[in-house]
Amino acid sequence: MQFERAIQILCDAGVDFVIIGGLAANILGSDRMTYDLDICYSQTAENLARVVKALAPFHPRPRGFPVGLPFIWDEATLRNSTILTLQTEIGEIDLLAEVTGLGGYRDALQNSITVEAFGRQVSSLDLMSLIKTKRATGREKDLLAVPELESLLESGEE
Repeated sequence: MQFERAIQILCDAGVDFVIIGGLAANILGSDRMTYDLDICYSQTAENLARVVKALAPFHPRPRGFPVGLPFIWDEATLRNSTILTLQTEIGEIDLLAEVTGLGGYRDALQNSITVEAFGRQVSSLDLMSLIKTKRATGREKDLLAVPELESLLESGEE
């Protein structure tokens, strides 16, 4: 995954988003490996257009879909989806309109901090919210990340 390139592309396109997954954990001090970029994005018409335009050059397709299966990458696709797990030429990007245990983009933004990452100012979930979402998903890989995130919170590294 080309995290630096993906973040720079989204930021430079003016996309309103919050980093919410493993990369957020890394930004906040986690050592766990992550292989995709998880973001929660604003669903305003203007922002949907910015997301589509920013990622279009990298030929986004649903991850795991057969290559020949038709897929239209446009604002309507984003507007009608709450989760899109995409494979792109710059890596796997998961686009979420809502964050489990937290809510939509505005909720994610209210529970985020602004940090410098990859030469850009970005919003990332704060540690408490990241822990909350990891618990709420209930997935084994997320639950396994919680103790490390809690120790980061206790040590005040955020």
